[in-house]
Amino acid sequence: MGKNHKKLQNNLEELRKSAGLTQQELSVSAEVSRKSINAIENGIYIPSTVLALKIANTLNCKVENLFKLPEES
Repeated sequence: MGKNHKKLQNNLEELRKSAGLTQQELSVSAEVSRKSINAIENGIYIPSTVLALKIANTLNCKVENLFKLPEES
């Protein structure tokens, strides 16, 4: 995602916990490792579009609820 990925707002951990899922449970549903979910939550890894859609589907939300770019000022 280029040099702006550090500014990506990430709500995955909050939404995952609200859904009552562990990282392991989400990883099984999204077909990735638990470490991948952890890395996404910590802003280390930016998921592919397909993975972001799988996660959003599991959490019954839109990708835009999971990840957002900050408002330009």
